[in-house]
Amino acid sequence: MTLFSLSEMLTTQQAADILNVSRPHLIKLIDQDEIDHTITGRHRCIRTDDLFAYKRARDERRSDALNELASMSGDML
Repeated sequence: MTLFSLSEMLTTQQAADILNVSRPHLIKLIDQDEIDHTITGRHRCIRTDDLFAYKRARDERRSDALNELASMSGDML
């Protein structure tokens, strides 16, 4: 377990590791404005609270989709 300060800045690799996605996928999410970020020099940086806000929203969408599938499955029985 790793603790992060909410105002801490993360590298794209650290953020990708937290989300359990590849770094190129994370870059795609950043480029699509799915995750807020700042640019320091040539590097993208992501605030911890922005990353966890994205993660919460993503997890909620996944949970809603799973509940919808479960509901549809129950209707078929």
